[in-house]
Amino acid sequence: MDKTINDIELPERFTFPFYYEPHPLTKIAATELQHYLETQTHLEHNFGLSTDREGIAIGKMFGVLVVQDPAGKLGYLSAFSGKLAGSNDHPRFVPPVFDMLVENSFFLKEIEIINAINDRIKEIESNNNYLHLKLDLEVLSAQSLQEISAFREQLKSNRESRKEIREMKKQRLSSRDYEAVEADLIKLSLHDKHQLNVLTNKWEKILEKIRTALAQFESDLENLKNERKEKSAALQQQLFEQYVFLNKDGKSKSLQEIFSLTAFGKPPGGAGECATPKLLQFAFVNGYKPIAMAEFWWGATPKSEIRKHKQYYPACTGKCKPILAHMLEGMLVDENPFLRIPEGSRELKIVYEDESLVVVNKPAGLLSVPGKEIRESVYTRLKDVLDTEPLIVHRLDMDTSGLLVVAKTEQAHKHIQRQFMQGTVRKRYRALLSKEIDESEGEISLPLIADVYNRPRQLVCFETGKKSITRWKVIKKYNAMTKVDFWPLTGRTHQLRMHSAHELGLNAPIVGDDLYGTVAKRMYLHAAHLEFTHPKTKEKISFEAEEGF
Repeated sequence: MDKTINDIELPERFTFPFYYEPHPLTKIAATELQHYLETQTHLEHNFGLSTDREGIAIGKMFGVLVVQDPAGKLGYLSAFSGKLAGSNDHPRFVPPVFDMLVENSFFLKEIEIINAINDRIKEIESNNNYLHLKLDLEVLSAQSLQEISAFREQLKSNRESRKEIREMKKQRLSSRDYEAVEADLIKLSLHDKHQLNVLTNKWEKILEKIRTALAQFESDLENLKNERKEKSAALQQQLFEQYVFLNKDGKSKSLQEIFSLTAFGKPPGGAGECATPKLLQFAFVNGYKPIAMAEFWWGATPKSEIRKHKQYYPACTGKCKPILAHMLEGMLVDENPFLRIPEGSRELKIVYEDESLVVVNKPAGLLSVPGKEIRESVYTRLKDVLDTEPLIVHRLDMDTSGLLVVAKTEQAHKHIQRQFMQGTVRKRYRALLSKEIDESEGEISLPLIADVYNRPRQLVCFETGKKSITRWKVIKKYNAMTKVDFWPLTGRTHQLRMHSAHELGLNAPIVGDDLYGTVAKRMYLHAAHLEFTHPKTKEKISFEAEEGF
């Protein structure tokens, strides 16, 4: 690293990986690494930054770790998450914790077997006889249902005709003559039933012949898929045991051990392949002391999540948090900011109160309800001052300020909650966005789904995401910032934050949004207006609260 680092004071504690402002040393290291990425052509990975590159663009998370060797000399290590251009072996970057791609590895041998099974499955699924049989079964099944259904309608018509004949003949004929007619009608009924059985049996034989021919193909496919599943599970388990992570005291744990006590029960795909665990592992193996870390995104923005080129991001929670809990054990680490209640969030202003409800202006940095590690919240504050149990109707993110209604009776709680569920509550938010917006107003529709391996982050998913719609309007433009009003027409988790930050939305993260943008003094999002029907008077009531930013 450059000589200018001599003037930079070393941090007393290692970086808290899940929320941090990059240390000056890591910024220098990251800048050097980014320059390397910009000037190297041998990487042969399509990051999506050049229009002349062919193939699918895949951005990558890169990490730097500032370290000290046993003599006290400073330097830094570099790593990338996953693989680069399908390879783990690249100059300047630390190796993976376990390299599954080395020549003649058990992984490659097993993958070859699994790929052979995949080829056999594809061969059967594309077999002309198999495809024709599937099509014949589909077409003839539909034809049989149609023909049998039409015949049943004819039998129903015949039955109605016989009924009319019975009623007519019964009135005109003697009992003896009527018995003869009835006998003929019964014969006709039995004939109809026989014909239906003949038709049903005919189709069943035709279809059964096709099903029997298909059965051999389906059996072969099922056996191959079961074999693939068993081999994949065995290979995955074998891999889990190969990924062994150290901490500063030399204690080691495998992926399986680390994740056995988590909610997942077993490691998720790609666990152990992220940049920070790779960097720490290399440092511990080689006797380096970790000083500070940082990770940044390099490449085009992915379609589903919020990732901006060159922007710093925390380590992921689903895959990295359990691993880093072990690897950082015994190290002095920066305080977890999520456990700290900001000074400015001490005051909880009550805007309105009656016998049914209370409306508060929640400060940024205060939870709506107690969390796993922080108890202090709107709920606990109100419980101390109200003469009844506060009943939370809705919530605001910890970093969002603004209006929150809390019920004081069960009746009021059910009534207001029903209004939220039916979408009759009117809400308006005010936010400060991190760039100037060209348009003056509009509507955003981006379906959202939880990022299971990186909670509480959300993803955009047009296949399985839930409908998420926001109206917006520009209030004022500043230098490189815009103040906007939001009207959420649905109530998804992080809806306004995602719709602001995503490139298919406004492509401008809310200032201070540490999940989808960059860290600031606070997140500049405020619930400014709230309107609903009073549960007792049945009159519309509304409230306003200035954003204060």
